Amino acid sequence: MTTREDHIALVEKLWATLYIERDLDAVGAMFAEDGHYEDVPIDDGGATGPKQIAARLRIGFAPVKGFDHVIHRMVVDGDTVITEHAETWHFDDEVSVTLPFVSVQEIRDGKLVLWRDYSNMNTLLEGAPDWWIEHIMNQPPIA
Repeated sequence: MTTREDHIALVEKLWATLYIERDLDAVGAMFAEDGHYEDVPIDDGGATGPKQIAARLRIGFAPVKGFDHVIHRMVVDGDTVITEHAETWHFDDEVSVTLPFVSVQEIRDGKLVLWRDYSNMNTLLEGAPDWWIEHIMNQPPIA
């Protein structure tokens, strides 16, 4: 049985792997085969399974120069972890956007089975450079 501390450690590892290591395949590997990621404001069905989740994240994250990430608080309720945090996207040396949001993760047997992000996507889209918008709009659907 996993503990509250185990859940916090897994989610902290998720954030470090995503924002510091920027290893999107390792992020995907943190998910169960039936694990699901969904960026709720986009409302496109999200991605399921480690490979699809890594591919989905790669679309937006790969071309970005770097990220800063600040956790404001984490709340654990059973197998659910809720994180209030902000990511600052450094698209290049001149353009940065800070996106505050809330993430919900559900954990089963030490693996993520659900990750939902809730944010005001317009905050990101209004501040992002045109080249990034064109990049994400021209990506094929994830299979």
